Amino acid sequence: MIAATFIVFLLVFTGVGIYSTTQKQNTTTDYLLASRNVNPWLTALSAMATGQSGLLFIGQVGFAYTIGLSAIWLTLGWMIGDYIAWWFVFKRFRQVSEEISADTVSSFLGQETKGIRWITAISALITIAFLGSYAAAQLVAGGKALHAVFNWNYSLGVIVGAIVVMIYCFSGGIRASIWTDAVQATIMIGSLVLLVVVAIANCGGLAGFWTQLDAIDPELVSLSPKDLEWGFVPFLIGWIAAGFGVVGQPHILIRAMAINSANKIGLARDIKVICAFFTSSSAMAVGMAARVLLPDLLINGDPELALPYLALELLPPILVGMMLAGLFAATISTADSQILSCSAALTQDLFPGLAHSYNYAKLGTLTVTVITLSIALAGDDNVFALITFSWSVLASSLGPLLILRVWQKSVTTPVAIAMMFGGIAAALFWKVGLDLSGIVYEVLPGMAAGGLIYLGSQFFIAQEST
Repeated sequence: MIAATFIVFLLVFTGVGIYSTTQKQNTTTDYLLASRNVNPWLTALSAMATGQSGLLFIGQVGFAYTIGLSAIWLTLGWMIGDYIAWWFVFKRFRQVSEEISADTVSSFLGQETKGIRWITAISALITIAFLGSYAAAQLVAGGKALHAVFNWNYSLGVIVGAIVVMIYCFSGGIRASIWTDAVQATIMIGSLVLLVVVAIANCGGLAGFWTQLDAIDPELVSLSPKDLEWGFVPFLIGWIAAGFGVVGQPHILIRAMAINSANKIGLARDIKVICAFFTSSSAMAVGMAARVLLPDLLINGDPELALPYLALELLPPILVGMMLAGLFAATISTADSQILSCSAALTQDLFPGLAHSYNYAKLGTLTVTVITLSIALAGDDNVFALITFSWSVLASSLGPLLILRVWQKSVTTPVAIAMMFGGIAAALFWKVGLDLSGIVYEVLPGMAAGGLIYLGSQFFIAQEST
């Protein structure tokens, strides 16, 4: 029954993607941006689903399972930063990208600059490398879901996910991804809330749930994260910066470019934030409830599989199949949109001679899917670590430059390149060299480095002029 329901719902999601072809036009702009004609509700639900997906169902649940209530600061900080980005950046981004006819994030970053190809090409390479790794994490998350349900090994699940990605991509491009995202987002919200209610009831209600968590470890019910050498405020600011780092995520930025009007960005933002609050808080509650009901995962299992195992334990088969199909399809649809962004960077930005070829755009998608599949099969299976690392590098390298472009600030090619590589270097050094990411998430120093490089260049120019 679980398998049958899983397959039925997966076919429904895939059918939505295929049905989207009834609206498509055989142009690269339609394939990459859905002709800039997506309504704000679809934009909001899609942006939420593609921004959370594997991070929410697998990574964030596992994070809350491990550290408990203090995981809430990741959720709240991320939401605050995300809201600020949509309010401060996204409306103008939609306006300017249409004015200059930019169909990709990299072409937007390279606007009106001598040596434009260098900025566009380097940002495209960064997108392919790190957004491709991000997409690989989504395939790994989907593989974990199939492992939990059918006991398949991760590799087989990853391969199945890559095949479904190709179906999505070749059916309707970004429109197929957005439409399926919207359906999955609806199921994400309903199924997560249902699982939370059932799980807490099985813990003996809220009082029993809280008492048992406290008995396992008092740290699990503490709002204060432990071992914060610099205190709480820098820790929270780091996660707010992480949410603001959405300004460097091409797969989410592309949804702002595709909305049917810049004036609808505010409505899309509000819908997205409200829905994201329910999904994120529910995911955290699921992880904490699993700590009570499935305590052995910490020692003999994988905390990132807490949600599928808890669903198998508590829900009737038809609901298990629905939830796990939603989980799998959400991760795959996110991988799909990320692969499309990488494909756009390859065919539109690195090889502009192919920019207007619809068939070459699809060939680029196939190429990027193969690369992403290889990364997923060879890489780390820690979804939370893979996603947060890829997010931080993209935010640090592309985010500061995109903000300057949105506000039409002049940036020379050498400064733009220095900002991108300086952001990456700062984030990597903070995480790997100094090992400080547990204290302040590396997006903050990474984006700050890019900003400081720009300010330093402006100061130098001012000194030269005097």
